[in-house]
Parts: sequence; C-alpha cells; structure tokens
Amino acid sequence: MSAFRLSGAAAAAALALSLPSGAAALEKVVFGTNWLAQAEHGGFYQSVADGTYAACGLDVSIVQGGPQVNNRALLLAGRIDYHMGGNMLQAFNAVAEGIPVVAVAAIFQKDPQVIIAHPGKAETFDDLKNLTLLIGDNGFQSYYQWMIKAKGFTAEQREPYTFNPAPFLADENKGMQGYLSSEPYLIQKEGGFTPKVFLIADAGYTDYSTTIETMQETIDTKPEQVKCFVEGSIKGWYNYLYGDRAAADAMIMADNPDITPDKIEYAIEKMKSEGIVESGAALELGIGAINPEKVEDFFGKMVSAGVVSGDIDWSKSFSTAFVNQKVGMDLKPN
Repeated sequence: MSAFRLSGAAAAAALALSLPSGAAALEKVVFGTNWLAQAEHGGFYQSVADGTYAACGLDVSIVQGGPQVNNRALLLAGRIDYHMGGNMLQAFNAVAEGIPVVAVAAIFQKDPQVIIAHPGKAETFDDLKNLTLLIGDNGFQSYYQWMIKAKGFTAEQREPYTFNPAPFLADENKGMQGYLSSEPYLIQKEGGFTPKVFLIADAGYTDYSTTIETMQETIDTKPEQVKCFVEGSIKGWYNYLYGDRAAADAMIMADNPDITPDKIEYAIEKMKSEGIVESGAALELGIGAINPEKVEDFFGKMVSAGVVSGDIDWSKSFSTAFVNQKVGMDLKPN
C-alpha cells in the first residue's frame, strides 16, 4: 500500500474513532489526477492527509495519472468518481461528443503554460515572434493556434518539442514551451542561468486549469458527495498553501520519488507569486471559483482560433453549483 493510501486510511481511522457509536461509515471515493504526483496536486493530498475529506464523510483515494495512465477514461467507465481535468478544452470536447462530463471547480485560475526564452532575447510576449519556438503537438493544436490567430505568431516558426531542453539550451535564438513550476527550474539547474518566462495566461489565454470533473449522473444522484469533495478540496488548497503541509508533501514524495523538497518549494512559490490558484474570481469567491463570463470568453477565443466548433453549448461544460461560496477563505492568514 502506498504512503498516501496509508495516510488517508490513518485519517479516516482517526475520524472513525471520534464518531459516536452507530455513525455512518465513510463513503469511499476515488480521485484520479492527470499526471504524476507533484506540488500542483498538493491541495488534494492535503485533504487526505489532514482528514478534511473524512470530516465531511469521505474516504478518498488518490490515483496518479502519468504517461501510461488515462484516468479520464476511467472516469467515463465509472471506475473512478472524480478526475483532475487539464483545461476547459477537454470539457468543451466532452460536450461536443455528447459525453456527460462536467467541470465542477477550477482550482487553477490561470493555465500554468509558459514560453521560455534566453535572457536578452525577449522582453515582452510579442518579442517571442522573433524566435524559433519549440512547441509540442498538443500545444500546437490548442494554445499555439490562439497565438497564431490572436497574437500574430506563425506555424513556420514552430518546431516540434520532444520534451528535451537540449535544443533550447544549445541555441539562444530558440524559445521553448514549459510548465511554470517545472521547466524554468530545470533550465536554472541544467543551463546555469535564469530564463525569461512568459505566462500565456497573462497574454490573454483565459483558460482554467486543474479542474475537478465528474459525471452528470454523480451530480444528479449524489450532490452531497460532490459538495463534500469539492469543498474539501478547496479547504485542502488553502491549508496546503498557507498551513502545515508536511504530511501532504511526504505523501507526494512517496508517490513520486522524482519530486524533492526544493522542487515543491519552487512550485509553491510560483503558484503564489503568479496567481495560479488565487486570482480573478477566486480572490472574491474563493479557490475553485468558476466565472461563466470567463468560460464564454475562452470559448469564443477557441472558436475564433479554429480549435473548437462554434455550435458547442459551452454552458454545459461546467457547473457553479458547488463553488463561488467563499468556502475556506477563513483559512487564509490575513
């Protein structure tokens, strides 16, 4: 049994001992992430570790995603209950395909996707047009199409990114895609310099990221369970960012040995300084907030860029029934 499951079981056991005789047993649910454990998943691990999920009646198991794991498919097959969505494009596509998957919270108010450049080669986002950009296939089919349509970048300046920073390090006239809390740190360690980092969200790419997805049937038949999981996750994120996160970090590092304390510290600092979790509507309505106007704005941009069809009913891709209630805001220090 992995460390995080042991921690979750321990939290559940502790709560069970405190319940009055005859109290209902905790309801088992499974949450699947979309990648290997890391600080960017910290709030979910936090609520397992400190008993926040258990406090409202859930025994939550976390199943890691990864290069060979498709937890979203497991959600559709009914083998897990909740899934960490990568972005709203996935939710739009689900609507287009008639799949009843709904985003019920948006933990990341900004997409952490960045473009990285060598110092002195780009001072603004527009300056990146002067560089050859290493962009992966998924990025080319999504945010890079928006960069072409809205910002004047070209398909010709793009070269395929193979998730190897060596070509970027060898050529200062190249830029490279990355994840805010990962590749810039890697470049500092391997390249020995601090790169210029441009967050595409700050250039107008208004997507949400790290959403909580579940099936419409779950919303219809188990609304209290959804409420508990969403609100528990929100509280977990406040506690992870501002409280004692030692147990959650231990679970993350046990689950993914490639994660080290320095990587966690770097990721948390970036999530805070760049407003990844707390910005926009989340500042007033709490972590996980979903603003329908923002979803509509992003949908319009994706239609204009030719990424999605304009006849999709974007309003079916999400629900605000479980967010925007200022849950957990009292957990943040003044």
